Amino acid sequence: MENKVIVITGSTRGIGFGLADSFLASGNAVVISGRKPEAVERAMAQLAPRYGVERIYGHACDVTDCAQVQALWDAAKDHFGRIDIWINNAGISSPRLDFCEQSPEICEAVVRTNILGAMYGSQIALAGMLAQGFGALYNMEGLGSDGRVFPKMGVYGTSKAALRFLDDTLVQEMKGKPVLVGSIRPGMVLTDMLVGEEARKSADWESNQRVFNILAERVELVTSTLAPRILANRVNGARISYISGGKAFIRFFTVPFKMMSLPRKNKE
Repeated sequence: MENKVIVITGSTRGIGFGLADSFLASGNAVVISGRKPEAVERAMAQLAPRYGVERIYGHACDVTDCAQVQALWDAAKDHFGRIDIWINNAGISSPRLDFCEQSPEICEAVVRTNILGAMYGSQIALAGMLAQGFGALYNMEGLGSDGRVFPKMGVYGTSKAALRFLDDTLVQEMKGKPVLVGSIRPGMVLTDMLVGEEARKSADWESNQRVFNILAERVELVTSTLAPRILANRVNGARISYISGGKAFIRFFTVPFKMMSLPRKNKE
C-alpha cells in the first residue's frame, strides 16, 4: 500500500495523537496540529525519536479561525506536495451538567470548535482535494452522532449530532467525484475528555467510572485498530468504527468488573 500524507487537527494529544503515532508506525507522513505552537512542538518531540523528522511536520492552527485552517492546508501541501487524508479531529467537550446550567461561553466554544471547526476543515480540505484530483476527508463523530440521547451531555451531543448531518450531506455531494468522505467512530476512549479533571468533578463520576472501567479502551489500542481501516478504505460514506454497538452491548454484560488505573490529565 502506498504511503499517505495525513493531516490531523487536534493531534497534540488524545485520539489525534494516537492516530498520528499509528499512521507513522506504518510508514506514512503526518502533519501534527493543535491550537498552541508549544503543544505542537512537544508532540513532534515525542514522535521524532521513534520515526525521524522527515515524515513529521507540525503547524499550529485554531480550527475556529477559517484563515488558520486554510493556512494549515497550504503549509502541509507546500511541505509534502500533496494531502491524501484530512481528519477533522479537533473537538472539546462540556461539563456534565443539565443543559439549562451550561454557560453561554461553554455553548459557544463547543459549537465553534466542534461544528464550525469541522465545517471549515471540510470546506478547505474538499476544495483542495478536488483541485488536486484525489483525497479522503474524515470527521470524528462521537456521542450524539448515532441519535442516542444522554442527560447532561446536551451541548456536546448536539454538536456531534450536527456533525452527523454534515457528514451525510458531504457524502451525497461527493458522489461521482474523486474525493471520499467518511467518518470515524472511536467509541469510548480513555482520554482527558472522558476521564480528565473536569469529568472527575462531576456529581455522577463514581457511577460513570464503573461504566468506563468496562467499556472504555486505551487510546493506543483504539487508534492502532482505526488507522489501518482508514488507510484501507475505498468507499465513499464509510463509517469506520472501533467497536460496533452490538459488541459494546455484549461486552458490557460479559466483561468482569475490574478497576483500571485511569490516566492522569495531561497538563500540556
